[in-house]
Amino acid sequence: MGLLRFLVYPEELMSRWPEVHRAYISGFDGRIYPTRVELENNVVTCRRPHSDSGKLHVPWPVPDHGRPVLSTTSLRERDEPYLLALELARGKLSTLRDQCAVWEMLHMDVPAESRRIEQEAFRLFSRAAASGVAPPEASAIATQSIAKATEAAELLVDAYVQQRLAMRRHTHLHPTVLTGCTLDAAVPDSPEETMFLRSFNSAVVPAEWRLIESTEGECRWDALDRMVGWCTDNRLIVRGGPLIDLGARGMPEWLAPWQSDVVNMQSFICDFIETAVSRYTGRVRLWETSAHANTGVALGLSEENRLALAARAIEAARRTDSDSQLFIRVDQPWSEYQARGQHRLSAFQFVDALVRANIGLHGVNLEIAIGYRPRGSLLRDRLSLSRLIDAWSQLGIQLHVTLAMPSSEAGDPHAHPDLEVDEGVGDEQWTEARQAREVGEYVRLLTAKPAVTGIYWCHFHDSLPHRFPHGGLVDVDGRVKAVARAFAPEDDEATAAT
Repeated sequence: MGLLRFLVYPEELMSRWPEVHRAYISGFDGRIYPTRVELENNVVTCRRPHSDSGKLHVPWPVPDHGRPVLSTTSLRERDEPYLLALELARGKLSTLRDQCAVWEMLHMDVPAESRRIEQEAFRLFSRAAASGVAPPEASAIATQSIAKATEAAELLVDAYVQQRLAMRRHTHLHPTVLTGCTLDAAVPDSPEETMFLRSFNSAVVPAEWRLIESTEGECRWDALDRMVGWCTDNRLIVRGGPLIDLGARGMPEWLAPWQSDVVNMQSFICDFIETAVSRYTGRVRLWETSAHANTGVALGLSEENRLALAARAIEAARRTDSDSQLFIRVDQPWSEYQARGQHRLSAFQFVDALVRANIGLHGVNLEIAIGYRPRGSLLRDRLSLSRLIDAWSQLGIQLHVTLAMPSSEAGDPHAHPDLEVDEGVGDEQWTEARQAREVGEYVRLLTAKPAVTGIYWCHFHDSLPHRFPHGGLVDVDGRVKAVARAFAPEDDEATAAT
């Protein structure tokens, strides 16, 4: 069994650092090992099945930036524990310099201020790494280095976004990015209808099996028909689905007796998908055939069976409407769920297997839900998000991104019972202002990414049943939240700024 140990200073951090239990180790190839985290005094011990060199990924407090996930460089096992802050500073500087070099090769102009702050971060790191510096002092200096490197990374990402968006406006070669939100029955003919139509050029109609056929053999299409009709009348590009949801409570309850009979289950799934797709042929041109198959726990299905069902769903939709574009949704796209040791395939490997099968998959929808547990993603800075998108773009298919972040840490009676707001995600509480700030930064970066063809929000109204607590654009009292401005057209943003 592999073992990596780390010294943590200041020691008081250990008592207010719940995120440490979500740390994990990855290999040089990016594979995430099942990781067990143990704490003893100010020593963090990470155990894994293999003794190869590895990188530690752990949420770490960065002044003015919450507690984003930071990574070390690849470390070998040794008897002496590593100084965690020092190794995280080394890893952050390495990532920053690597990304800067990549963008320079693409002829990006790197801001002088970013270079200056990066050099300052390196000088601080050098001081912390010098022999003879006591560990507590070295950790304090390394923490300053991390803060400076993070500041330089933010300036670098800002420059990338500005230059990419300017290039797109001047060349007109970048296709229009779809922006949308999951629709609900309250939107049409509501006071918020105008805001929805002004903000979005696309909409997601929730064509979920469990909602349409809650009783076997009895399909209710009325609500979906009205939503599709409203979208068509308002010239919105419609994405339907997910047709099947392999996450918790995602499948019809009446299907439970068939959970051990995967062959017949595939037959039920294909029948529903063929019925749904044929019903809306010509009106719904984008279909999300399945969701959460990479992590799902629905009906106790194995990973192999979930992969097979996801493939059958794509094939069924392709047979029914060969002109539609087909997507699959994966959650936790950084694949931190593998640290629990219950999944063999990362999110990327799961989708890659479907792409290599050549069954007609056009794109993948990355669900990035930050601030939720137990199945949300850990907080990441924009540089990490940028590198994630670049990695997924290697698949050569379209990328859609569905975002979710909470606006409050209070209870939400209308939300999915298996999800709650992760209060330990950072030093700053989740508020409406924080939600708007974080989402605005993410959306602007995603808009600049050529591989991203669609950016969607998780749901519209908090007063109706939804998956993510306090994740709507409209609160329970019908008031539009500040986060809605993140999706406003550029001319609206300019007007608001003046």
